[in-house]
Amino acid sequence: MTGPKFTTADEAVARIPDGATVALIGGGGGLMEATHTFRAVSRRFLTTGAPRGLTVVHALGIGDKMDEGLNHFAHEGLVKRVVGGHWVWSPRMQRLAAEEKIEAYVLPSGCVMQLYREIGGGRPGLISHVGLGTFVDPRHQGGRMNASATEDLVEVVRLGGEERLFYKSFPIDVAIIRGSFADADGNISLDQEAANIDVYAAALAAHNCGGTVIAQVRTAVDTDSLPARSVRVPGAIVDAVVVDPDQRMSYDLTYDPLISGERRGPITLAPPAPLDVRTLIARRAHRELRAGAIINFGVGIGEGVAKMIADRGETGRYYQTVEHGTYGGSLITGTMFGYARSPSAMIDGPSQFDFYAGGGLDIAFLGFGELDENGDVNVSRLGGLTVGPGGFMDIAQNARKVVFCGTFDTKGSRATVTPEGLRIERHGQIRKLVRRVEQITYSGAQALARGHEALFVTERAVFELTPGGLVLTEVAPGVDVRKDVLDAMDFEPLIPREPRTMDPALFADRPGR
Repeated sequence: MTGPKFTTADEAVARIPDGATVALIGGGGGLMEATHTFRAVSRRFLTTGAPRGLTVVHALGIGDKMDEGLNHFAHEGLVKRVVGGHWVWSPRMQRLAAEEKIEAYVLPSGCVMQLYREIGGGRPGLISHVGLGTFVDPRHQGGRMNASATEDLVEVVRLGGEERLFYKSFPIDVAIIRGSFADADGNISLDQEAANIDVYAAALAAHNCGGTVIAQVRTAVDTDSLPARSVRVPGAIVDAVVVDPDQRMSYDLTYDPLISGERRGPITLAPPAPLDVRTLIARRAHRELRAGAIINFGVGIGEGVAKMIADRGETGRYYQTVEHGTYGGSLITGTMFGYARSPSAMIDGPSQFDFYAGGGLDIAFLGFGELDENGDVNVSRLGGLTVGPGGFMDIAQNARKVVFCGTFDTKGSRATVTPEGLRIERHGQIRKLVRRVEQITYSGAQALARGHEALFVTERAVFELTPGGLVLTEVAPGVDVRKDVLDAMDFEPLIPREPRTMDPALFADRPGR
């Protein structure tokens, strides 16, 4: 069943030279991650000291927030530069960036995926409006996340009288990808994977740059046994195949055909979430839905809206999407964010981000780390730590309406939801509504210029972005507007004579639908 391209993980990673630019694939929680091969890279470096000085590029977060994924590359000397969309899954790499031991860059996940495609097509780079007015804009930080990062990866250009960002192409020397099956010719099928993400785009970029494509799969099969429609990466552009019979769908899951989309089936519902602050925010955000809307959910409280849709049997009312390329089904939350049970469709990640960038989303439910008086949001750098936005920027900047979901403050905040309203017992030590955000991940000015709506839902109050500024529109029953809202934020929002009271039904044990 194997052919000349099949090799061990140690032999495959021996092909990675010093100074190479390596494209990695993965989606956090083990999704599409070539864990066995990643471990071989770490093992080789710790044993031989090679390869050294790598540039690592990844669109989504990769890892388990402890040891796996990108953490295998987080050795001083192994990597000199990282260009990543999301860093929170790799605390070791975050630490290297904070200690100025690597050059740290963050670019939007969708732009990274699309840039692979531009590189593979031999084009000079990606031209996009995504990132204008944010920390990726070179008039701000140009995606540079520490002092060691000095190169300009992004430029501002004008086309047809309008500003755009130009994400520059660079050679990809190695791509480490993953699939389910490989035949003797190296054709790769993703049939038993949870998503397609940017597998093909990264492989295309490496091959057309004269580089090496290393594919890890769980199973080797005979030549001509894979249907042509199942092959997502043709053997013509694959150089080495590594078989890992212990490859898992995620760190926590061996294999589930309902998640790979091979089968459709009933969805097992989790127990209802307790009526706490996070559930209250999700309930209020859920009110913004309309039948037939194409929607997206971000990590955090926004996921609660997805769970609420499933719990209420409303999955057929909306078109749910995830940036990994998945449509429909029941979205899985927590460490398996990006997975869905019984999805209705799976497309490649770059194409999904094309859909977002073109304005295909009606509503997005996203989190926020900081919010300021301009309606700017920060989720990418918090407390000096490189976090990265993932697909947040591509989604938030382009959805017709964004509902930001987050607690009013953090670190020690305590509040209880009662049938009478919200009882605030202790304010948090860290304010999230600040005069100026630490880093602009979402530009309120850009949203207004594009005619998009933005709503900010917290447990205490709801705010709306308007051309005149941020307006306080609703207050939770039981909340003192002055003491619990205005005095607990760093700026004064616009206030109507009488902000509305949040619907009391939201605070009931079982609110009406």
